[in-house]
Amino acid sequence: MGPGGDCTRCGRLVAYRQKMRREIPDGHNAPVSAFGELDAKLLVVGLAPGRLGANRSGRPFTGDYAGDLLYSSLLGVGLAQGHYRAVPDDGLELKATRITNAVRCLPPGNQPTTQEIATCNGFLAAEIAAMGKLKVVLALGLIAHKAVLRALGLKQSFCPFLHGAQHRLPGGPILADSYHCSRYNTNTGRLTEAMFLAVLEGIVDEL
Repeated sequence: MGPGGDCTRCGRLVAYRQKMRREIPDGHNAPVSAFGELDAKLLVVGLAPGRLGANRSGRPFTGDYAGDLLYSSLLGVGLAQGHYRAVPDDGLELKATRITNAVRCLPPGNQPTTQEIATCNGFLAAEIAAMGKLKVVLALGLIAHKAVLRALGLKQSFCPFLHGAQHRLPGGPILADSYHCSRYNTNTGRLTEAMFLAVLEGIVDEL
């Protein structure tokens, strides 16, 4: 569920994709599909594929530091099983969890534009609508938080982004917030492994 492998909706992202296909010819270099089943109770929403992570591997959060923290934490709270080895064929399985991104294509500098986020939002809206057992959406960062609200037809002012918060949405899932599990956030101390685990443990109680 999402854009096709050669989606042309965002000209800047298409040009960058073509550049990446020349620089990383053995990479995925295409829109990245979600990982996990549609009957999951938890949907984790990130920002966009990383250059040497999902854009290279073809699986969300696979191959970069953010994936190291995300998947080790999911394993730690029982929302995944197996072993994460930073490659898409590592045999890792998610339990009641699905992982996707607000923007499905790699943006230059890992910074999608407002228009690119809006253009891709229909895919996120359709994904959420198709998840009949969904109880919690975990937004990793402010952009993901805003994208989820938009996908659900809610005003941006409905609830502010706040790390560790759980927002009960009208007629919909709980929206949980966490700082993004990026290397920058952990290196600066904005997010620690303990903080991220605490967010996931709070979510497990709601599933």
